[in-house]
Amino acid sequence: MGKLVRDGIPAIVGAGAVARVLNAAEYPVALRAKLNEEVAEYLEAHDPEELADVLEVLHALTALHGLTPQELEARRVAKADARGGFGGRVWMEF
Repeated sequence: MGKLVRDGIPAIVGAGAVARVLNAAEYPVALRAKLNEEVAEYLEAHDPEELADVLEVLHALTALHGLTPQELEARRVAKADARGGFGGRVWMEF
């Protein structure tokens, strides 16, 4: 069993680390699993440090879609301009 880790982790772990580079089909699957893992860690810990990990995974997913972080941010801003954000704490009943 394994999991996607940051690029520098095998060097930190040292000689006992067994690592390989994922192929093009494995990588998106592993990134989505990593996103779930990091979001779950944030939801459990409520630690902003975990949000940094979520953002790192989002940046990798963004690149996978051929976008830059700036292009993703532009899309976020466009949606916020069109529909608003979440700062108003609006809850809607359906």
